[in-house]
Amino acid sequence: MLNVGKVLGGLFMGVAGLGALLVVGWGAANLAEGTMQLSGFIFLLILSTPLLAGLGGTGLFLYLRGQSEAAQMAQVAKQRQLLNMIETQGEVRISEAALALDVPREVVQQYVYDLVGKGLFSGYINWDEGVLYARQARLLRDQGTCPNCGGQLELAGKGVIQCPYCGTEIFL
Repeated sequence: MLNVGKVLGGLFMGVAGLGALLVVGWGAANLAEGTMQLSGFIFLLILSTPLLAGLGGTGLFLYLRGQSEAAQMAQVAKQRQLLNMIETQGEVRISEAALALDVPREVVQQYVYDLVGKGLFSGYINWDEGVLYARQARLLRDQGTCPNCGGQLELAGKGVIQCPYCGTEIFL
C-alpha cells in the first residue's frame, strides 16, 4: 500500500532542496557575471529562505507523519492476522502466535487486550498453558464456571472475567 504522507513529504523536501540549489546557483551565476551585486544576492537568499524552509518543514512533517501511520497500519495488520489465526484454528499457542507475528509474547498479550477492547475478540486465555481459545465467551459467562478448572468466575475488568483459581482470563 502506498503511503501518501511519506511520498508527499519526500516530494516537498525534494522541491525545497532543488529550489535552494536553483536559487543559490542562479544567484551565484549572476554574481559571477556581474549582473547582480552581493547585496542583491543576500536579499535573494533572505526572500527565498522562508518559502523553501516552509516547503522543507512541511515535507518533513508529512514524511514523519506518514512513517507513524505506516507503523500503526502494520500493528493493525498484525492484530488482524492474530484474530484470523485464533478464529480459523480455534486455539492458538501464544508462543506460536508470537513467532508467526514476529513480536514478543507481551505484544501478543497487548494485541489481545486491544482486540477485546474493540469488541473484536471473545474467547479465553489459559496463561499457564499459554493458549488462546476462540470460544463463545457469552456461553462461558452464562455458565459462571471456568472452562479450564471449573472454578467460579469473577469479573476482572471491562470485558474480562478471570478465574481466581487457575488465572484463566475469559474475554467477552
